[in-house]
Amino acid sequence: MKRILVLTLSAAAWLSACSPPRGEAVRAVKVEDGEIEPAQWGKAWPLHFESWKRTEEPTPAGQSKYKRGWDTDRKVYDKLSEFPYLALLFKGWGFGVEYNEPRGHMHMLSDVLAIDPSRVKAGGVCLTCKTPYAPALEQKLGKDYYSKPFLEVHSQIPKGHAALGTACADCHDSKDASLRISRGFTLGQALRSIGKDPDKLSRQELRSAVCAQCHVTYAIPKDKEMRSTGVFFPWAGGRWGKIAIEDIIAHVRKTPEWVQSVTGFKLGFLRHPEFELLSNDSVHWRAGAACADCHMPYERVGSYKISDHRVMSPLKNGLQGCIQCHSEDEDWLKERVLATQDRAASLLLRAGYATAGVAKLFEKAHAAQAAGKKIDPALYASAKSHYEEAFYRATFIGAENSMGFHNPAETMRVLADATAHALRAEALLRQALAAAGVLVPERIDLELAKYLEKRGDRKLGFDRSAEFQDPFGTQKDF
Repeated sequence: MKRILVLTLSAAAWLSACSPPRGEAVRAVKVEDGEIEPAQWGKAWPLHFESWKRTEEPTPAGQSKYKRGWDTDRKVYDKLSEFPYLALLFKGWGFGVEYNEPRGHMHMLSDVLAIDPSRVKAGGVCLTCKTPYAPALEQKLGKDYYSKPFLEVHSQIPKGHAALGTACADCHDSKDASLRISRGFTLGQALRSIGKDPDKLSRQELRSAVCAQCHVTYAIPKDKEMRSTGVFFPWAGGRWGKIAIEDIIAHVRKTPEWVQSVTGFKLGFLRHPEFELLSNDSVHWRAGAACADCHMPYERVGSYKISDHRVMSPLKNGLQGCIQCHSEDEDWLKERVLATQDRAASLLLRAGYATAGVAKLFEKAHAAQAAGKKIDPALYASAKSHYEEAFYRATFIGAENSMGFHNPAETMRVLADATAHALRAEALLRQALAAAGVLVPERIDLELAKYLEKRGDRKLGFDRSAEFQDPFGTQKDF
């Protein structure tokens, strides 16, 4: 009996020696207040740290149809080639020079440093969602944080973190890793503007709110010299769970940031409004789901269960975030996601090309005015108003990173309204041009090649419009 016991213990010791050390979810290591270095956080939360480091890795190619980002093909996917009408609409703006699909959180700042300099002309304010040092820089520099040149503000980040993207400190408290809002100067103010106290959010609300620090649209006010003076989320007038595109447009139209080359109009801009679209009465929001439920599902690491800090589309993770709640198999779920996204993409192309066609009509109207033709001012003003409504709606959905899946019903409403506004603007302009004796062809040549050329050297995308049939012929030449 003793011999058997000795052999058993020896075998157990041998197996233990050959097995990898068991991971620890939490260690009794203090992380100092204000610590940014992720490796220091990793000493206390090693499994989460290792999961976070994987945001640097490419994801499996072919998993996501519309948001490939950084996959194993290791390409930079160019949205201007994928949706060519954007090159026309964004001419005169940095996005019209280079506009790429985003990669993982680890690359957030390095991608900005590598992009065409026209994309960071707004100044240091461009760092607001790209570095965990943004809150400290804003507090230290005050107004200069917004208006100083981007590289000048960026130079104040420690060299070892000059390319560090989203890190632990952006979302967590160093004492216990509880969720926190680190950007009170943006999200905190935005929440108060809709009557929501940022200090009284529930844990489930925080599991979306920490994402809403960056996955939102924002506006950058300018002074007379077009220098940035601040940044804000255009939410006032909405409420938690109901931030509508109409309220957003009302603020953005009052905050022009650039001049559109084709029309000469001073316009605002809309960026990646994932939180606004999801939270606006969507099915998943109404069911109580948070961003982290879908994009950071729980995973098993040894004997521990942690949230997946790789943070990516469920399509790139075997739909793990979906099967936690849905009983259907992965293939069925993926078919439903892609069917929803295909419908949104088709309507987005219709709205985008229709809006681009109106921009070219304004170009004709301005040429006619320069030639001495009188364009009816009332018709012109009404057409301009409808055009801007179409532009903001089409670019709102185009900038949102779920291709409509975060809120299919609202996506369809916004794009249908965008197309309606564009068609109304076209009719008014045609009426005004006809009254001025200007002949307008049935189909307007968008001259897309002119806008796509000489805009950078990363033409690695493709024309998405070729995938969808268009019985009215509005996508290629309008």
